[in-house]
Amino acid sequence: MQKGRIGVTTDNIFPIIKKFLYSDHEIFLRELISNAVDATQKLKTLSNLGELKGDLGDLTIRVKADRKKKTLTVTDQGIGMTDKEIDKYINEIAFSSANEFLEKYKNQENAIIGHFGLGFYSSFMVSEKVEIFTKSYKKGAKAVKWECDGTPEYHLEEADKEIRGTEVVLHLDKDSKDFLEDHKIEELLKKYCRFLPVPIAFGKEKEWKDGKETELDKDKIINETNPLWTRKPADLKDEDYKKFYSDLYPFVDEPLFNIHLNVDYPFKLTGILYFPKIRSNFEIQKNKIQLYCNQVYVTDSVEGIVPEFLTLLHGVIDSPDIPLNVSRSFLQSDSNVKKISSHITKKVADRMHEIFKNDRAQFEKKWDDLRLFIEYGMITEEKFYEKAANFALFKNTDGKYFTFDEYEKLIKDNQTDKDKTLIYLYATDKDKQYGYIESARNKGYDVLLFDGQLDAHFINHLEQKFKSCRFTRVDSEVVDNLIRKEDRKDSKLSKQQQDDLVPVFNGQLPKNANFSITFESLNEQDIPVQITQSEFMRRMKDMAQLGGGLGFYGDMPDSYSVVINSNHELILRVAEEKDKKTGNAIQKIDDKIKPIKANKEELDNANRDKKDEEISQADKDRIKDLDDKMKDLNNKREKILSDFGSKYKLVKQLIDIGLLSNNMLKGEDLNKFVKRSIELL
Repeated sequence: MQKGRIGVTTDNIFPIIKKFLYSDHEIFLRELISNAVDATQKLKTLSNLGELKGDLGDLTIRVKADRKKKTLTVTDQGIGMTDKEIDKYINEIAFSSANEFLEKYKNQENAIIGHFGLGFYSSFMVSEKVEIFTKSYKKGAKAVKWECDGTPEYHLEEADKEIRGTEVVLHLDKDSKDFLEDHKIEELLKKYCRFLPVPIAFGKEKEWKDGKETELDKDKIINETNPLWTRKPADLKDEDYKKFYSDLYPFVDEPLFNIHLNVDYPFKLTGILYFPKIRSNFEIQKNKIQLYCNQVYVTDSVEGIVPEFLTLLHGVIDSPDIPLNVSRSFLQSDSNVKKISSHITKKVADRMHEIFKNDRAQFEKKWDDLRLFIEYGMITEEKFYEKAANFALFKNTDGKYFTFDEYEKLIKDNQTDKDKTLIYLYATDKDKQYGYIESARNKGYDVLLFDGQLDAHFINHLEQKFKSCRFTRVDSEVVDNLIRKEDRKDSKLSKQQQDDLVPVFNGQLPKNANFSITFESLNEQDIPVQITQSEFMRRMKDMAQLGGGLGFYGDMPDSYSVVINSNHELILRVAEEKDKKTGNAIQKIDDKIKPIKANKEELDNANRDKKDEEISQADKDRIKDLDDKMKDLNNKREKILSDFGSKYKLVKQLIDIGLLSNNMLKGEDLNKFVKRSIELL
């Protein structure tokens, strides 16, 4: 028996392994299986090169749990090791048999997965003792046993083993007994080893017979050795891609499209990416792309490899050229990663363009599901924007689809304002904004539908990309002001009449938001009162809901403009009724205001060129007295007008019509509006 110390630079590497070297204890099984696959692939390579004669036999890797002995065993019939190789590759952690073998046979097709040395030591994360029974493929080689109890001390001796290959026996510690449960082992094998290129057996197949489950004398193979992404796209059908997707993601709707990646130069990359259906409630799930290294599962955190917008996709990426740390859990920075990311972006864009050109009708049919991916990509990736601008679509409120160029040609003549700015009108809710949409249509305008999760950001992005354009929501202004083509019409109400109507309407406005009253000299046929919201403020609040550092806009109260049509007959009627009911009282106040105002102007003129300290105290007192009287009289004037407005049903009816057209009249107020409408009729 040989005794010795493992070649490490510290007295005890195992606490370091357990606490720091690996991020997740469960990956020990992946590492052991990867080593077994390495050993098997080496054997195949030697056989293909003629360096190993004869039948290779059954190369299945077997995993076995023994609850009584508290052991977990991984057995392969691969290349095996001699006592010298054990000493070199197990006792001297700094070496890696996989690296050495790769260098010697780097041009061979059979890939070697991992690093035997350090990967093997992950087994001590869960074991109080580890045994290796191994026999090399080399002629005359003797079987050996290696044993270590988690200290730097090891034992190496000859062993009884007839079959070529390696058997690793883990004596699990008390904290790791759950790794003896069949369901746990199967879960880990399916997670990490589901697509390894060598068959992996765990347990036996079972069947239901005579009302009970019976175990068959047939190995249960848990992996698919020839997964879809390793095969040629020309040999596959749509059904194959759909079945693979349903195997990866059970109980999920069929994907929209798939993209088969197959790159040999300047890096090796294979995989299949799927565009999933995303529900409209912003149910976005990232970390659905699985990263593999030569068919070994590595991680589903693919940020840094896949562009941010494509982390919304599902599927598989496999590349030996993506550098990994010892645990294969985190990506390291590397120039290849950027190249791979750029290629994936290009491949996705090219595939989308191909689908669009070959079957536009089908592309349009799936656009509502695809648009989130495409808009996200166009916002975040400049190179993707350049390509996607050829197939990204606008959808209008009639359900028709246009490319960016097609839509610009459609609206250019009729929707360019007097300042040569092209106005893109849009709605976010076809039903709630129906009245505004209809008004725009009556003007001959076309209205886009932007009801997606990212549209507020996307619109901002397009405004920066398009030349001389502006996106305006259809309810942000009265229709005549959405695309201003001429100077304002004359108003039938004077400035004083408009000023008098402000307190009349203010008295009936809701108190749950900020309203400001403005007058527009619109067509007589236009609606008498409209409620609009500033395009800028509304867009900022929409974006605040999506995050991005605009939260303070979300905290601001809603503000609306009450736009009164100063040419509508109902507004003129309110003005006439106001004169009838308040004319005498208002005139009396105005008569009192007139001399006060004249005195004030006289004093202001006399002191216009004086500095504050040059104005006499008597004049200052007189000015303040006149201001107070003016303020008091104006307050009385405003109260008379406000009292009139609060009692005049037509004013309330007109305001409610404006609120109703903006979907802001609900509950009790809506019920009162209906009753009042009947009374007025």
